[in-house]
Amino acid sequence: MSSEPEPGTLRPGGRTARVRAAVLAAAGDVLAEQGFDRLDLADVARRADVGKTTVYRRWSTPTGLVADLLAEMAEESLPRSATGSLRGDLTANARLVQGTLADARQGPLFRAVIAAATCDGRTAEALGQFYAVRVAEWAPVVQEAVDRGELPAGTDAAEVVRAVSAPLYYRLLTTGSAPTEADADRAVEAALAAATAGVYVT
Repeated sequence: MSSEPEPGTLRPGGRTARVRAAVLAAAGDVLAEQGFDRLDLADVARRADVGKTTVYRRWSTPTGLVADLLAEMAEESLPRSATGSLRGDLTANARLVQGTLADARQGPLFRAVIAAATCDGRTAEALGQFYAVRVAEWAPVVQEAVDRGELPAGTDAAEVVRAVSAPLYYRLLTTGSAPTEADADRAVEAALAAATAGVYVT
C-alpha cells in the first residue's frame, strides 16, 4: 500500500502554504458563485494566479480540492465558547452555525459542497470529516452539562450538538433562505427540551 499522501493533504509552510491559501480561497469563491459543477482547476489556478501545473499536480481533481478546502475550514473554525451553562453554550454554537450559513459567501459555499456530497463519495467523506471535527469540538459542553446534573446520565453529547445544527441546515437547503437568529434560538430550545427529557440517552 502506498504511503504517499492524498493530493492537497500536506500542510507545508512558506511559499507552498501561500499557494495553498490562494488556491483554496479561489476554489471557495468558485463554489460560492457557481457551484461544484463549475469548479474547474484551470479556472481556479487563473483566479489564484498560480500555474495550472502546480494545481493539477497537487490536487489532481476538483474533489481533491474540495476535500482540502473542507479540511482547512475545519481547522480554521472558531473554537467552542464556554459560558458556564448548557443553554448559553448551545446558543453560542447555534449562532455560530447560523452566522456562517447566513454569510453571503459561506452560505452558498456550503450549499454547493453539500450538493456535491450527494453524488460524489470523496466529497461526502470530506464533508463528514468536517462535521465530525466540529461536533467533537462542541460535544464537551454537553458532557459537562451531564456532569453538572443538567442532563440525564448517558446522554449522547454528539447527538445533542447535531440536533442544534440540523434545523438550521434544513432551512437553508429546503427554503433557499438563510436561517435567522430566531431560528437558531428555537433550535436550541428544541434540542434542550429533548435532551432534558432523555431523548438522547443511549
